[in-house]
Amino acid sequence: MGLLMFLVGVVIATSLGESAAPRRNVLFLVVDDLRPKLGCYGETNMVTPNIDQLAAKSVKFERAYVQEAVCSPSRTSFLTGRRPDTTRIFDLVHYFRHLAGNYTTLPEHFKNNGYITQSVGKIFHPGTASGHTDDYPYSWTFPAYHSPLLNYANQRLCPGPGGQLYRYAVCPVDLKIVPGGSLPDIQNTDFTIEFLKNRSMDHKPFFVGMGYHRPHLPFAYPKEFLDLYPLSKIHLAPNPYYPPWLPEVAWTPWDELRSWEDVAALNISYPFGSVPLDFQIKLRQSYSAAASYTDAQVGRVLQALDQYGLADNTVITFHGDHGWQLGEHGEWCKHTNFDIATRIPMFVHVPGVTAKEAPPGRMFPFIDALDKSLKFQPEKSSLGEGYSSDAFVEAVDLYATISELAGVDAPPTCPENPLKIPFCTEGASFVPVINNLTMTSHSNDVTSAGKSFAWKQAIFSQFPRPGVHPGNTSMNPVLEDIRIMGYTMRTVDHRYTEWIAYDHTTFTADWSKVYARELYIYSSDPDEDVNVAEVPAFQDLATFLSKQLKAGWRSMLPTLRV
Repeated sequence: MGLLMFLVGVVIATSLGESAAPRRNVLFLVVDDLRPKLGCYGETNMVTPNIDQLAAKSVKFERAYVQEAVCSPSRTSFLTGRRPDTTRIFDLVHYFRHLAGNYTTLPEHFKNNGYITQSVGKIFHPGTASGHTDDYPYSWTFPAYHSPLLNYANQRLCPGPGGQLYRYAVCPVDLKIVPGGSLPDIQNTDFTIEFLKNRSMDHKPFFVGMGYHRPHLPFAYPKEFLDLYPLSKIHLAPNPYYPPWLPEVAWTPWDELRSWEDVAALNISYPFGSVPLDFQIKLRQSYSAAASYTDAQVGRVLQALDQYGLADNTVITFHGDHGWQLGEHGEWCKHTNFDIATRIPMFVHVPGVTAKEAPPGRMFPFIDALDKSLKFQPEKSSLGEGYSSDAFVEAVDLYATISELAGVDAPPTCPENPLKIPFCTEGASFVPVINNLTMTSHSNDVTSAGKSFAWKQAIFSQFPRPGVHPGNTSMNPVLEDIRIMGYTMRTVDHRYTEWIAYDHTTFTADWSKVYARELYIYSSDPDEDVNVAEVPAFQDLATFLSKQLKAGWRSMLPTLRV
């Protein structure tokens, strides 16, 4: 569909978020560091059958983006429905309730409306970033559950020379020898399955957030998943080198990867050295294996939801908290404004709407990719069903969207200064997008209600830096070290970024002091390899995009057409 002229019908009589409808449960699935490297997104060498099955019974978004490509800022943003400049969270240390205000979070909103809310695994960023409580009791009915094995997750689990265990980034594990004989995501999945079983017996509405740790570093997974990805079938990134004309402020020296023992042993020069090509292949192989391991855990949760008779009244959302660069631009991290760091997989399942109803046990049967008797073929993993949208959506939109889909009041748009307003959003519900897709099979005139919207023409993200040159705090600068903010805008045809002065004491940006600019033109440069922001022939375009960037997200909110 043409995005720039995208009209979204609002069918009032059959609105998915109609308040008179029974309230739906919510299963909120979040995967750490997951880029759209999945079978359902056309990655034919990926083995993700359970996630693909969910996508085939959902609306899948091709252009979904986060507001900052690092864990806590991104999660705080989509859990509060506000952008980083309003949450004031740019690092992994500070807590939004201490820096900004007591904003009503997404699960808190459901809790306030009579839902049982439960966090499992990584939903809020743990530790100081969520008050050492995962925002309990504000957001959750019960304390957040974390696998007790999480204490061992970053320890020496990985087999290496001399039969010893090491702290490696590439970490296929033997479950027979690791502490507890399991891994955190497996135990978290077990807890979620038990939670769903209990909910099937008490019939109270629930909101459960299930947050998966993998494929975040270390790439630790049961070693059997490595067999799905022979090294001979793993390829390097198509653009594995530092891009020409890229300003240094845009670069991250991926210190997180360098901290693991197998990577440190490579003695890669800092900050611009390249990972040896043979090890790049191993990293990409293990990222894929870790994603397939997560797929199996997602499949177990979906199967339980189905078998316990809950699938017919549960909205399911699935998304990553940001992407991850697997060698593209020479980067091995998130922590940038590149498309591959800010773009995420996202899909929404609405029972009876995005897929036909099915008896318990038939909607989400578990698919075991390790079962060789199934003769599973990764190149045929896409089911070719469901709905797909190229409309721009942002993770910050999830708050309003999920509320509307579940039948709970959606928050209004925040005013210009929302610091003292607990309940509002800086996103926009994309239920009209879902309506437009799913209602077309029932009506040839989705605008028959007399209303339609012009949808977003751009999305907005940002990333902070301590200075213009890459160093060991460039990846995750704490608030007190931030001196520069990179604001970026993604349109259909371009990505435009300005790195400008930022005052961390007043939380204000100075657009008059620009340290660097980036401009990528997708018609000739789909991988964002050549920055043309300073090329004379593109100055008029850069000036035009600069004005749009400064106008910000409010200028791109969906607008009502009469």
